[in-house]
Amino acid sequence: MKKLLKLYLFTFILLSDFVAFAQPGDDDGGGGGGLEGGDPQPAPINGKMILLAIAGVLFVVYTFRKNRRTA
Repeated sequence: MKKLLKLYLFTFILLSDFVAFAQPGDDDGGGGGGLEGGDPQPAPINGKMILLAIAGVLFVVYTFRKNRRTA
């Protein structure tokens, strides 16, 4: 019973994220003259991914070596 409750709670939290950040559609047919004005240009998300991956690998190596010394 507890597993089922945890599953329901996890599903609710996961799906409520989509609802909380959903944006309403443009029903008026206008040119985007809403409260906040037009949408900004999209930002690229893959600009520094290689540096982030290298930092992640270095952190894993550092953590592995640190834990191996203490054990």
